This record gives sequence, structure tokens and C-alpha cells, in this order.
Amino acid sequence: MGYRKIEEYDLEITDSLKESYLNLIKKVGEDPNRDGLLKTPERAAKAMQFLTQGYDQDPVAILRGAMFDENHQDMVVVKNIEIYSLCEHHMLPFFGKAHVAYIPDGKIVGLSKIPRIVDVFARRLQVQERLNQDIISCMTEALAPLGVAVVIEAAHMCMMMRGVEKQNSVTTTSGFTGAFEKQETRSEFLNLLSANLK
Repeated sequence: MGYRKIEEYDLEITDSLKESYLNLIKKVGEDPNRDGLLKTPERAAKAMQFLTQGYDQDPVAILRGAMFDENHQDMVVVKNIEIYSLCEHHMLPFFGKAHVAYIPDGKIVGLSKIPRIVDVFARRLQVQERLNQDIISCMTEALAPLGVAVVIEAAHMCMMMRGVEKQNSVTTTSGFTGAFEKQETRSEFLNLLSANLK
């Protein structure tokens, strides 16, 4: 039969969220019995659970599940990791890219696990500044590397759709620990981000 992706939702949470979305639809002046909106409360309830699934996942356990002893102390960079998250202030999306690097100290991790933990933290109500720190703290706790660096570039719908309505603004945040606090190492990382290596 091949690979199948199965989504499961907690029925109690889904029913509770459905009620909230039904109420919201009414409060904004719409008719929840209109054909296009009949299943919207349930769809929205499931979407919200999907978008916040990071609360049910342990990112440190994800990293530790694919750690390997390796005598490697050169920089490892995974860049252009797509991010989709919800701003905790307005519950509107922000999206962009994360660039994550670490310098191992006897332990490396399967490369696919780095985007996985980025997703775990992004799938929570977030602010971009904390998202940087969450990733750094998780990598530090799980791997005890010589240093971690994270740069995130994102567009925020709360700035684009409402408020100042600036459609072309992009927010960049960065965080550096350990070896990346040295200018030479930090510069090497930032140069690799801008390099078009193939």
C-alpha cells in the first residue's frame, strides 16, 4: 500500500474548539449555517491543533534519538529551513527561514532532526525572538556542543495585514553561544549563509 500520513485529533479538544470557532463566526456577523461555513468550525479546530502540535512534542528527545559519537569539531550548518508559526500577540502567522549551525564536541545529530526541532518550536504560539532562544537552548541541552548559532528571517502578518500594514518588512533575529561568540567563527557562519555553494 505504500506510505500513508495519518492525522489524529483529540475529539474532546476538537469539539471544544469547534464551539469557540462557531461563536467567533457568529460574533463577526457571519451566518454559520451558510453553505461555505458549515464545516469551517471543525476545519479551523483541526487546523489550530495542527498549528500548535509542538506543545505535545519533546524536542530534546527528538535530538537525542538520533545522536552519534563522532570526533568532529567543524561547523555544521543547516540553512533555509522553512518556518511557519503563529504570533502569540495576535495569533496571526509569521513565516520565513531559519539557519542553524553548531560545532560538535564528540556528538553529532542526524541532519533531519534539526528542521524537526525548528518545527516543534514553531508549532507553538511564539515570538520570533524566543524561537531563536528555544532552538539554541534545545541544541545546547541535547548535544552540549562547542557553540550554537541561529538566524531567523521572517515576515509577520500582524505587521502586514493590520497595524502598520508594511508588506515588505522582514524581521531578522540572531543568537550565538560558545564558539560563535568569537567574531571569526560568527563571520564564517554568516558568510556561509550568504554563499551560494553547490
